[in-house]
Amino acid sequence: MNYLKMGFHSASKKEDVTEGYKSKLALEYSSIGVWEYNAEKNQVHFSEGSRQIIGVTNPDFGKNPQDWNDRVHPDDKIQYFKDFQDHLNGHKTMYENVHRVKCENGRYKWIRDRGKIVEWTNDDKPKRIIGTHTDITKLKNNETQINNALTIASEQNNRLKNFAHIVTHNLKQHTGNLESLLEFYQEEEDETEKNDIFKHMLTLSNSLSKTISDLNKIVCVQNNKNKRLEKINISKEVDRILNSLDFVIKKSNATIKNNVNEKLFITYNKSYFESIVQNLLTNAIKYKHPDRDPVINIDSIFDHKTIELSVSDNGSGIDLNKFGNDIFGLYKTFHPNMESEGVGLYLIKNQIESFNGKIKVESELGKGTTFKIIATN
Repeated sequence: MNYLKMGFHSASKKEDVTEGYKSKLALEYSSIGVWEYNAEKNQVHFSEGSRQIIGVTNPDFGKNPQDWNDRVHPDDKIQYFKDFQDHLNGHKTMYENVHRVKCENGRYKWIRDRGKIVEWTNDDKPKRIIGTHTDITKLKNNETQINNALTIASEQNNRLKNFAHIVTHNLKQHTGNLESLLEFYQEEEDETEKNDIFKHMLTLSNSLSKTISDLNKIVCVQNNKNKRLEKINISKEVDRILNSLDFVIKKSNATIKNNVNEKLFITYNKSYFESIVQNLLTNAIKYKHPDRDPVINIDSIFDHKTIELSVSDNGSGIDLNKFGNDIFGLYKTFHPNMESEGVGLYLIKNQIESFNGKIKVESELGKGTTFKIIATN
């Protein structure tokens, strides 16, 4: 880069060369590059620092004015060109844009691009524009991590509020009913009626204990998520779970096919994994279609570090248009089944999300349901 051309003058040529060399070193070691656009020649000169940022070694890089433009990420190009034109047209006193640019290794880096017209032609058209490239990839990655953390914190806060509401509502309902029954019991003089009320209180007491037990399981999910992590062979573990459900499978005349890749492993809490798979399988059996025997397929997809495990059935299905928003809610049920409690899917979702995983559902009423678990290994 010719720093004299850019207006860096000093008392002597020796001092000028020294200062220019220092400036050049400072730029090259600070992830900052300098570019200069010559409108008359329609060429861009990039400093060594700019080329280093994206790994380009060709000193002729820029003779084609589209060299950098062609590397800008497709999703960023419209704003990139607009910001530059806004400066050329006088709408902005300085050009500034943040975009992704493709490096020689094929990866993208985030660049803060700034520039300003420093010389005009006799007819007041831009002649020379000087600017800088700053590598802000680390800053953007940190920003993404912070935003992800805030999203997770927000989601957890919402779950906490929802959980607190559920606890308050359910326990208040139980205790209110229990207080009413106690009042009736104290006021009742007939022994037969008192015995009948007492039976109701026992039933209510058992229901209260069950509610507290369910809520305790949910609380334990977050507290125990890091305990006893193990490397699990998914296919073998599914086989073990199927063996434990052998009686239920035979009784319902169900066919369950384990299609999971035998070489696929995941590091997970084994009891959580068993709980998730077992709940999904027993649900598929419990909510079978009344006109056919259950057929369940367990499949897997591995993509880099992401594992997708799916459990598909030919059961009654769920009306997602009607119940889609509540399907993983606590105490939400969607089938006229007396055994439905609405705890299993809520618990599964919490167990999966405690390991930063996701669960999705696809279903068609009368045709069946597929649950997909996405986990990062």
